[in-house]
Amino acid sequence: MNKNTVIKDIDELTDTYCNDCPIKGDLRKNRGKSGAHRFCIEQCTVGEQLQFLGQELLKIYEKR
Repeated sequence: MNKNTVIKDIDELTDTYCNDCPIKGDLRKNRGKSGAHRFCIEQCTVGEQLQFLGQELLKIYEKR
């Protein structure tokens, strides 16, 4: 994977799933911003994919 592909994939995931996510909106109301963020990081499958892509991006930058 190259940098541009990873960034494009990240943007596509967030635009498709995260920007208008009703679960995230509901959790922000009930648990606050940090509670919603914790859910996205620990339990959401899209969050898992984003973490994987972030790690791939770090690998690309570490090779430089």
